[in-house]
Formats: sequence, structure tokens, C-alpha cells
Amino acid sequence: MAGGHGGAAPPPKQEELQPHPVRDQLPSISYCITSPPPWPEAILLGFQHYLVMLGTTVLIPTSLVPQMGGGNEEKAKMIQTILFVAGLNTLLQTFFGTRLPAVIGASYSYVPTTISIILAGRYSNVVNPQEKFEKIMRGIQGALIVASTLQIVVGFSGLWRNVARFLSPLSAVPLVALSGFGLYEFGFPVLAKCVEIGLPQLIILVLFSQYLPHVIHGDRHVFNRFAVIFSVVIVWVYAHLLTVGGAYKNTGPKTQLSCRTDRAGIIGAAPWIRVPYPFQWGAPTFDAGESFAMMAASFVALVESTGAFIAVSRYASATPLPPSILSRGVGWQGVGILFSGIFGTGNGSSVSVENAGLLALTRVGSRRVVQISAGFMIFFSILGKFGAVFASIPAPIIGALYCLFFAYVGSAGLSFLQFCNLNSFRTKFVLGFSVFMGLSIPQYFNEYTVVNGYGPVHTGARWFNDMINVPFSSEPFVAGLLALFLDITLHHKDSQIKRDRGMHWWDRFRNFRTDTRSEEFYSLPFNLNKFFPSV
Repeated sequence: MAGGHGGAAPPPKQEELQPHPVRDQLPSISYCITSPPPWPEAILLGFQHYLVMLGTTVLIPTSLVPQMGGGNEEKAKMIQTILFVAGLNTLLQTFFGTRLPAVIGASYSYVPTTISIILAGRYSNVVNPQEKFEKIMRGIQGALIVASTLQIVVGFSGLWRNVARFLSPLSAVPLVALSGFGLYEFGFPVLAKCVEIGLPQLIILVLFSQYLPHVIHGDRHVFNRFAVIFSVVIVWVYAHLLTVGGAYKNTGPKTQLSCRTDRAGIIGAAPWIRVPYPFQWGAPTFDAGESFAMMAASFVALVESTGAFIAVSRYASATPLPPSILSRGVGWQGVGILFSGIFGTGNGSSVSVENAGLLALTRVGSRRVVQISAGFMIFFSILGKFGAVFASIPAPIIGALYCLFFAYVGSAGLSFLQFCNLNSFRTKFVLGFSVFMGLSIPQYFNEYTVVNGYGPVHTGARWFNDMINVPFSSEPFVAGLLALFLDITLHHKDSQIKRDRGMHWWDRFRNFRTDTRSEEFYSLPFNLNKFFPSV
């Protein structure tokens, strides 16, 4: 044209201007809840879930048993018991609970309250370490048995269903996101205890799961699906070569404990065959204050598990979790805590966040795979020596796995932003304020505890202190509670606000029978739905 000016650029195509469509089920999942992979692959994937849940199973007894007066033998027995009960609870959850592929294992939420019981004055005069260990364990058992009633009542009565009905995609974002991101202290800080082992583990895991599948084209997803097994074996052998080669011969005791592959002390102490049985440490003892404190910890675990259940449903390519199904799962989780108290695991149970992340890594959300992993848990808990071999994996390797799995769970929470109006100032306030305070308040409580040796709430009643300090030290608890409160109190009755918070996307999943997909995923076997009034 004259003047050297070209014609006006053609308008962009309409589809290029459209954002990504909202998905109530996550695409690109290879196997969802009801579609199991072939048996050989399912067994390997189940073993991988078992390997991943070992981290928490070993780390918690490793920190608690020495404080209780126990040695390697007691630690090995405690690990076996946690494994056995985790296997039972996972089977119950996948058959009768939410029916999601959720592993129910040991939880860090109970550790502060458990330590309070360990430090109780009535045990300070016990001189014999073995006797002290058993007495403390019986006290923990009694507190767990009482605490289990909270989740059993709240779940099976349908009370939690009524709470979950107020949960919108907007209030779910901080809860689910911080269920993963809030566990940052168990990621790189654990890895860095032996960086020459932990960092290679993280790098190899990312290479195998994210890069190699795109370099090696093919229909079989070997490297990304079994990245955990490949990377753990490679780095474990490398760590063992460093150990036998004398790399840590002149290092300090902390470095040797973190880096060496022969310092766990579990293999020699574990029995060849032993079946954990109820009340193996003796009859439980009960203390009212400790029971109330453990109930507070149980409530924190309940909120955290709600976030983890939602993440699991997302990565299993299921429909959004109906409130009644969530309530049913909480009830069975309460039964799991009851089993923890009866068998004497020394710790309560909740949904394993790391295994929820593994669903995302493998893109396999099959229920059968997790049930197979529960079989591995029970099998290796009985064959103690064999289970102890895998349980002796150095902690930095586990910390490297957590870096990826907790990140995946956190990003599952962020994925619910697709249902919300991010151009709304109300949305920005609820999100920003709840996430910031969810990180800031626990940081204050944890820093105060580290500096002073006790929490901000410090009265003569240790149990009362725990009832306040433990909940406010949990990132997902604070963020989830605050987001839910703000979301249901800030003029939520406006029809536009309802759309902004994403409730119109979840309305059809309020009842699991209103969507045929939900009924397929969550219905109980053997026509048992009629026995659960919360459904």
C-alpha cells in the first residue's frame, strides 16, 4: 500500500484467545481408579508405593524410640507394627472408606503430642529403659484409643459431610496446596543432611521421570512409571560403595548416621518372622489430659487428610470428592487410629501425602495398585529381616523423593484455581491472606518453640498447651480453616460470588449418585451403601 504501510493484521483466531478448558477430571492419566494395569506392572507399582511410604514409617520411630528409652530392637518392632497397621488401614480405606487409592500411614501430626507424653513426669523415675519404653508406649496407646473416637464419630455420623459441603474450589486451594507445600521442612533440609547422596537422588529422579520419557520415544512408559525404583537402586548402591570405600570413616556421628548405609541398626535387631498383635506392649493406660491433647492432634490430622484425599481424587482422575464419601473415609480413618492404639504403633495414622504425589509421578491412580502395596506392607512387616533391608534406606534419599511428591500434592491444590475467578478481588483476598497466614502463623509457633523449648501457649497443663500449639503449628490446618471461614462469611450468597468461588462446578458432585462417574468410583462393594447413613 501507499506510504509503505502494510494492511491491518488479521484478527487472531477465536480459539487462540480461549483459556484452557476447565476439567473436573484430570486428563492424561494412564489408569484411573477402576482400570488396573496388567498384573506384572501393578505388582511393581505396588512395591514402589511400599518403598515410598517407608520414609515416614522409619523416620518417626527413629526420632521417637531413643526418647522413649528403647533401642534398635524396639525400633525394629515399632516399624514392623506401623507397617502392619498401615497395610490393614489402607485395605479398609480402599474397600470400605473413600475407595480412593490412598495409602493410610504414619503421620507427623501426632509427633508433638507423642513427645509430650514421652516427657510426662510420671515416667521420669523409671530407671529400666525397657520398662520405661513399654510404659510410655502403653500411655500413647491409651491416648490414641480415646482420640480415635473423634474421627469415628465425626465421620460416621455425617458431621464432616456437613462441614465439607461448605468447601468450595476456592477454599480447597489453600488447604490442598499447603498439605503438600507445608511439608517443606522434610524435603531439602532432610536431603541436605548428606548432600552427596540426596542431590544425585533428586537429579536422577527428575531425569528419569521428566526428561528420559521425551528422549526415548515409545509406547511403554518404563522410566517415568518406575523412576522411583530405578533412582533409589542406583543411588543406594552408590551410597553403599561410598560406605564400604571408607568415605565416611573420619566424619562426625551425625554425618555417619545420615550417609552410611550400615548405621540404621534395624537389620540386625529385626526378628526373622514376627506377627504384630494387639496390646503387644501390655494393657493401655489412660490419662484424661493426654487424651484431649491427642484428640486435638487427631483433628489436625483430619483436616490435613481432607486435603490429601482431595489431591488423591484429582490424581486418580476421579470426579470431585462428594462430601458424604469424604465423611465415610474420615470414619474409617478413625478406625485406623483405633487400630494404631490397639496394636501400639506409637503414632496415629492419616493419608500419606508422599503416596498421593507418587500417583501424579506414575500417572497411575488404580485402586488395585494401592491394595497390592498394602499386601507388601503386611508381608514385609511379618518377615522382619527382609522388611528391615528396605527400611534401612538412608534418610537423604527419602528427602529427595519428598521434594518431588510434596510438590505434586501442592500443585494439585493450585489446579483448583481453574474453577475460580482470579480477576475477583474477593478471590485474591481469600487466597492470598489464607496462604500467607497459613505459612506465617505456624512459622511463628515453630520458631518460638525452637528458641524457648516450649510453645507460645505455656501453662502448667501440658495437655492444654498441646491442644493450642499443635493445631496452630500446622500449615494446612491454619490455611484451610481460615480460607473456609473467609469463603463462607464474605457475602457468599450473591449469585456472582458463587460463580467466582467455583461452587457451580462442584454442585453436581454434592451427592455421589447425581453423576454416574461418581457412583462408579465411590460405591461400596457388595451393596453395602445402605449400611452407611452418611452416603
